Amino acid sequence: MLSVYHTVHPSGQGEMTVQKSRFICYVRRVTTEEEAQAFIAEIKKKHADAAHNCSAYLIGEHDQIQKANDDGEPSGTAGVPMLEVLKKRGLKDTCVVVTRYFGGIKLGGGGLIRAYGSAVTTGLNETGMVERRLMTKLSAAFDYSLLGKVENEVRNSDYPLKDIAYEEQVRLTCWVPAGGEETYESWMQNLTNGQVTLSRDGAGYLETDLDPPGRS
Repeated sequence: MLSVYHTVHPSGQGEMTVQKSRFICYVRRVTTEEEAQAFIAEIKKKHADAAHNCSAYLIGEHDQIQKANDDGEPSGTAGVPMLEVLKKRGLKDTCVVVTRYFGGIKLGGGGLIRAYGSAVTTGLNETGMVERRLMTKLSAAFDYSLLGKVENEVRNSDYPLKDIAYEEQVRLTCWVPAGGEETYESWMQNLTNGQVTLSRDGAGYLETDLDPPGRS
């Protein structure tokens, strides 16, 4: 698993007009090629009356799956420039579909490349991007008498609070950077004078915004 990578918010879209042609870019986070193909089919069905529904996607830790489709536009003028925008942004697990409603004015090869690339940029800016960082989920169970002190210290620490469960004891779960588990455990032991039961609840990705939606 990658320790950190960038991707998009779950879904979004953006729109622009070039020489009376309408370009609508749909963005979706995907983790398999089946999800990407289903998303493309969904947009094609939604815009069956459009001149073109071009697509591109990158999937996998090392971008093992890369596809681009011009959907009837001149070869290399749509899907490839769309894919290049994803690569330049350093995104993973991302699929984009650009729907074009022809406005009656031909754009030429260079014009199409710029238009499809710009459409994807617009769609990504409207969708927003996130950083996903691999973290360990570490739970601490302790008596309710310690809750105020421990919660206050955690909220003022560099350990993001995942959740608090109010059970027989309070169970507080934090995100801890991979490799920093022992440091966190020692800190929590000191904080509670050893009156704590610690458990590691596996790994997961913590998401933080890089660009909020609607930046364009």
